[in-house]
Amino acid sequence: MQTVNEQLLRDPAIPPSSDVISDALIGAYNTYMKFVNELENHDIHMNWRYYTDGKAWLAKGLYHWRGVRGGQKETTMFWLSIWQGFFKVTIFVPQKVRANALALELDNEVKQMITDSKQMGKLKYFPLVFDVYSDERFEDIFSLVDFKKTYK
Repeated sequence: MQTVNEQLLRDPAIPPSSDVISDALIGAYNTYMKFVNELENHDIHMNWRYYTDGKAWLAKGLYHWRGVRGGQKETTMFWLSIWQGFFKVTIFVPQKVRANALALELDNEVKQMITDSKQMGKLKYFPLVFDVYSDERFEDIFSLVDFKKTYK
């Protein structure tokens, strides 16, 4: 199936319900549901919000933990956006741990993504963007997510 690179969920009045996401993802909805269910095994919760700067609904994958003094801490592990026929998962990795990310057991294509990714302006992060049509990249995505949990 040929897909059009068009980001969906642009209406702030229509929140991303299961029906809305299912209509947008078409055949990739089952993959999306597998992804969401797998998040529970990694202690990640998704939080949907409409962002006016990007004029779209985006989900943050959030990891919660207790700090040394007992306070509740939270880290954004990834961003998820819905496109026509697929969804995108974007993971921002700090430049200072790039070599450590390359040392992970990842597919060579993902390692090439890490090598080729450019720093975002003055921010010392580089984005890894996965277009998810099927569950074949899940292992790499969740390896990177678990890796992100190890540094603060």
